[in-house]
Amino acid sequence: MKQGKRIVIVGGGIGGLTAATAIAQAGMHAVLLESAPVFGEIGAGVTLSPNAMKGLDHIGICEEVAAAGIEPSRQRIQHWQDDRILVPMERASQRAKYGAPYVTVHRADLHKLLVDAAVRSGVELRTDAGVVDTAGTSAILASGERVEGEALIGADGVKSVVRRRFESGPAIFTGHVAWRAMAPVDDSIRALTEYPGIHIGPGRMITRYGVRGNAWLNMVFFARQEGWTDEGWTIPAEPAELAATYAGWGDDVQALIAAASRQPLFKWAINARSPLPDWVVDARVALLGDAAHAMTPFLGHGAASAIEDAVVLARALAAAADVPEGLRRYVDARHDRATFIQAESNANADRMQGQDSEMFGLGQMRDEESLGLFTYDCRTVPV
Repeated sequence: MKQGKRIVIVGGGIGGLTAATAIAQAGMHAVLLESAPVFGEIGAGVTLSPNAMKGLDHIGICEEVAAAGIEPSRQRIQHWQDDRILVPMERASQRAKYGAPYVTVHRADLHKLLVDAAVRSGVELRTDAGVVDTAGTSAILASGERVEGEALIGADGVKSVVRRRFESGPAIFTGHVAWRAMAPVDDSIRALTEYPGIHIGPGRMITRYGVRGNAWLNMVFFARQEGWTDEGWTIPAEPAELAATYAGWGDDVQALIAAASRQPLFKWAINARSPLPDWVVDARVALLGDAAHAMTPFLGHGAASAIEDAVVLARALAAAADVPEGLRRYVDARHDRATFIQAESNANADRMQGQDSEMFGLGQMRDEESLGLFTYDCRTVPV
């Protein structure tokens, strides 16, 4: 496609920033609209598997992100009751095996590197640009201003405004809630920070991993829970509820809960979306990331999928004769994989939170690596 085409991206999260940067680097004019007053993400962790890091390599920041994060040498899945290891997973050979590292990183650190890359690449970044509606390929801001482009891309998350062009229904509550906390590492949790770990048990699971040189431990506690459907990153939670939810779990879990209870603790309902048959409407409007395929977090692949979408979208637009062809190439290249990951994420919730945790260590496991997700390369997949 001819250089200079104006592409409007709604949403300044991981997927939106990656897409805007990749599109700008391909010679197009990327305009990124973010509703927040500044570009930044809530302080929490994110896991980036090798396939995600290949996407960040495409925009030139793979090694910067790896340096800001941690490349763990191992990971463990543990039993809820006595902390015994059910499944050991080695991560030290990821670079040699897949051509990119496996990284855990503070989301705010990743976001800053993405913003810096966007600035260097000439992306037109606009904050305080909340989109309330769309028309054609225009994003309509709360001020009434119309921001027009030759394509409109919705990267605005599970509550996407752009997705209203595809369906009118809201996101679906999955029946899962999560608590998250970041704790400074002290002697009470130091041993648990040496490697990422997941505790699994009936109807519940916990994931943990270090960030910022293992000076901080990121923790997320998941549980099946009805009757509470508030969704958001900054809803305060009561430590007593968290402790009660995991009463009877092992010593490692109790240490995690104690550490989380000493820090700001947040709770949110996990919402997702049903798969769409197509991510393009009116030939020039498309979705990516959670706006296209919001999924449960039980494969840890939401961010990776958004990054893959972003790079493939930019490559498809660059390779095509015009915008409609580019968006069609993008969806044809991405739809099957993302829909598969959506389905496997949901299925993994049942596997990891089953009533018989011992069985998970006896062949029931289907994680990112065993599913072959790490081998994917968004830099070279045909578009």
